[in-house]
Amino acid sequence: METASLPTEKGAVALELKGITKRYPLVLANDRISLDVRWGEVLAVVGENGAGKSTLMKIVYGLVRPDQGEIRFNGQRVQISGPADAIALGIGMVHQHFMLIDPFTVLENIVLGAEPRQGASLDLARARAEVEALMRELEFDLPLDTPVEELPVGLQQRVEILKALYRRARVLILDEPTAVLTPQEAEELFAFLRRYVAQGNAVIFISHKLAEVMQLSHRVTVIRDGRLVGTVNTAETSVAELARMMVGREVILSVSKSEPRPREVVLRVENLTVPSKDRKHRLDKVSFEVRAGEIVGIAGVEGNGQTELVEALAGLRSYQGRILYGGQPLPPSARAVREWGVSHIPEDRNTRGLVLDFTTRENLILGDHYRKPYAGFLGFLDAGAMEAHAQQVVEAFDVRPRNTELAARRYSGGNAQKIVVGRELSRGPRLLIAAQPTRGVDIGAIEFIHESIVKARDAGLAVLLVSADLNEVRSLSDRILVMFEGRLVGELMPHEASEERLGLLMAGISG
Repeated sequence: METASLPTEKGAVALELKGITKRYPLVLANDRISLDVRWGEVLAVVGENGAGKSTLMKIVYGLVRPDQGEIRFNGQRVQISGPADAIALGIGMVHQHFMLIDPFTVLENIVLGAEPRQGASLDLARARAEVEALMRELEFDLPLDTPVEELPVGLQQRVEILKALYRRARVLILDEPTAVLTPQEAEELFAFLRRYVAQGNAVIFISHKLAEVMQLSHRVTVIRDGRLVGTVNTAETSVAELARMMVGREVILSVSKSEPRPREVVLRVENLTVPSKDRKHRLDKVSFEVRAGEIVGIAGVEGNGQTELVEALAGLRSYQGRILYGGQPLPPSARAVREWGVSHIPEDRNTRGLVLDFTTRENLILGDHYRKPYAGFLGFLDAGAMEAHAQQVVEAFDVRPRNTELAARRYSGGNAQKIVVGRELSRGPRLLIAAQPTRGVDIGAIEFIHESIVKARDAGLAVLLVSADLNEVRSLSDRILVMFEGRLVGELMPHEASEERLGLLMAGISG
């Protein structure tokens, strides 16, 4: 593939960070971190949520300026003041949340900001020829004249990669690149990355999925609390060792649970439909049931109706069809749904789960604040009852720090999620709707949240789990439903749900 013309030698250092430090008010995000990535290798960078990985990569790409330290590219000290400097050096970055313009075509997105010109005019013919040549070399197949918004997420990610390589990137940074991919799409991405580094380029791969790190990388750098823990050769380490380095203690990597004992039907959904202008994102005649004492998991690539399903069940969206709770029609109101004994862990804790400027104590009563024991005389909040409840929850759910007056925005992602999970489970619900319960959460918090959900199931709770993480769905669920384009396309027991079979169903391929 045509990339920036640099004198490189496989195994030589491509990019080196030396003593990088970045301070924010009250937070030391990066503390004298040093690492390097070499030509011809994939370096994985792992760490808990809030460890400082994203800040470090933003410094490399010029989105953040370091307070101390230096960056060397191909042996030369460089100053990266913005993404234009990074791109000029040959550094590209594919962000976790794609930076594409939805109505623009694939071709327009790829060349935007780097358009070839003929005089004062845009030379689209040349742009098309260059992109087509690049696609042939990369073994990518993309419809260049299709608006990006019409592509599935796997192809949108390829557009992002092509954007970087069109600008002749030699070092490619990927931030959580498989978060929204099917297993087959992830394997196609890995195959491309192997070809890319085999041609002498370098990749920095950020992921929470340690199995992927072991599969793809040559070396792994671990960061904890803004500091470098160490760099190890992938062939000489293990998932358990990496988890221990990330968390600072031994971590139980598998979900330990007994056989389920399903009882009465708590939730029955009949022909649930959520109309939409865009058929791809519509919920279409979905029917299933969840019993007390079982976890029913819903697998699928994001954007296939899961959000609409969860919001309809939680009373946040209008729908057609029937939702029966304990045999009775569930009221179409978020407050009434909670009063009936349904708890909801929303997929985005910052916009739907927490009020970021509220204290821990205040966040832990959201949705029940108008009821006893929190609502006292004339409806005024009872501070004593709130504090007693908060102390109990932060202790039971290991929220750190145990400061009930701390604003929610001050917590790491894992501890903020524990506040949401603790609030929803401590209400004593009959049904828990858990949407992406461990999204953006570090491995230690994942372990705790999984244990909490299984414990609730064993106590008789009915759980509907919606997750884009296949490992989470497979390890937690007692039954697995698969969604594709707003429909349920399969039901599997965990022992039937191989990664390959689930991936095919998630792509709409049955059989």
